[in-house]
Amino acid sequence: MSTIKQTLNVLWLQSGGCGGCSMSLLCADTTDFHGHLRAAGIELLWHPSLSLASGSELLTLLQDIVDGRLRLDALCLEGAMLRGPGGTGRFHLLAGTGQPMIDWVRRLAPLARDVLAIGSCAAWGGVSAGGGNPTDACGLQYDDDRVGGLLGFDFRARSGLPVINVAGCPTHPDWVVSTLMGLAQGKLGSDDLDALGRPRSYADQLVHHGCTRNEYYEFKASATRPSDLGCMMEHLGCKGTQVHADCNIRLWNGEGSCTRGGYACIACTEPGFQEPGHAFLTTPKVAGIPIGLPTDMPKAWFVALASLSKSATPKRVKLNATSDHLVVKPAVRKTRLS
Repeated sequence: MSTIKQTLNVLWLQSGGCGGCSMSLLCADTTDFHGHLRAAGIELLWHPSLSLASGSELLTLLQDIVDGRLRLDALCLEGAMLRGPGGTGRFHLLAGTGQPMIDWVRRLAPLARDVLAIGSCAAWGGVSAGGGNPTDACGLQYDDDRVGGLLGFDFRARSGLPVINVAGCPTHPDWVVSTLMGLAQGKLGSDDLDALGRPRSYADQLVHHGCTRNEYYEFKASATRPSDLGCMMEHLGCKGTQVHADCNIRLWNGEGSCTRGGYACIACTEPGFQEPGHAFLTTPKVAGIPIGLPTDMPKAWFVALASLSKSATPKRVKLNATSDHLVVKPAVRKTRLS
């Protein structure tokens, strides 16, 4: 006898941010976004940009959740939690309620089966917490690279999971959709999250994996300008060998990534990326060696391998690395036909 599985009821709220994660979500690989979610057993109760309901309808929905008349399975928060001024949260009031958004989040989070931080602002504070952070912005469970955030590090949703940090600036649409699908199918547990609460489906990879510039990286043939074809790690600030994301495997819009577009990876899925301590497109060095090295390679090994690699760099790779187009094409291997 078959049983009808409950849909995953999802509420999406926005706090301090640019709305970029919602814009990215619209690039999900489907011609029918709502139908795509429904087919996966996901019911989008409300989203500020994708739902027709507004005003009193939303307030009624929120009250139904608080009073227990409507089940909340996944609470998705986009944007940083704005605690200012002075911890009151009154920099961001939920329209029509006169109550700070942070108070609504504190009220709704314990009622949700799972809580998701959508994007790096919601996860760590992100760009919203940059500079002097006048709004006292933070993430749901992290304050940049420090534990705590709005809900506190000990917070657990009804499922027993901590906040699921779908980090990125913006986050990839498939990271969001696949995470929600995993929850809808009951197939996302604590073992599926990394040490920072990010879904391992994308966080177990490095941006470096699948990068089209990997041949240049292997020979340490480096770009000197953003338009060059070479590796951007040595001079242009690329952190792809250190950053957890599958941007060059699960391509954006099916065909692109930052590095494929000629822009260095700035570590947008990691805490503190917004304040690197240097210009994004520069690589800080000590004695000519980049400070940021591959996550799992000892410094001495890197220096030794870099020296050997540069001495063995083919002329083709060296010339192409500092050009915006292929100057020297790969040689055609001689056969009996050529």
